[in-house]
Amino acid sequence: MRPSGIRNFVQLTERIATSGQPTPDQLPQIAAAGYRVVINLAMPDHPESFAGEAQQVSQLGMQYIHIPVPFDAPEPGHVRQFCEAIQQHEHEQVWVHCIMNYRVSAFLYLYLKHRRGYGEKEARSPMFDHWQPDPVWQEVLNWNAEVTDSDVR
Repeated sequence: MRPSGIRNFVQLTERIATSGQPTPDQLPQIAAAGYRVVINLAMPDHPESFAGEAQQVSQLGMQYIHIPVPFDAPEPGHVRQFCEAIQQHEHEQVWVHCIMNYRVSAFLYLYLKHRRGYGEKEARSPMFDHWQPDPVWQEVLNWNAEVTDSDVR
């Protein structure tokens, strides 16, 4: 069962799906599709975030990890924390979201390219066909030392 109707849904790898912010009504679809971990990169004060997400995800039997990343001020520490979280769950089905699937696409690009050895094309989410990163996110996409084994640990 594939979740449907979730904003900017992308099945990026066999075990990693990405999207924009799911609604409370969509979270059960994610659980029913076999996802066991939800990683949220959105800021909690964004108008489209919802306060009960962590509780609902837990009640659905999934683990919830929240790494709030300000869209206008991502930092290498956010990438390190994200890479650690996703690597801890690399053998599970993981759903990663933010509000539009832009932060997620950038962070997963770095993880897949630098930590998992994916090629440029395989690491790029189709979201980049719809999103033109501004200078802040262009810089993020050029980071690489921040996601190496020695730097993450």
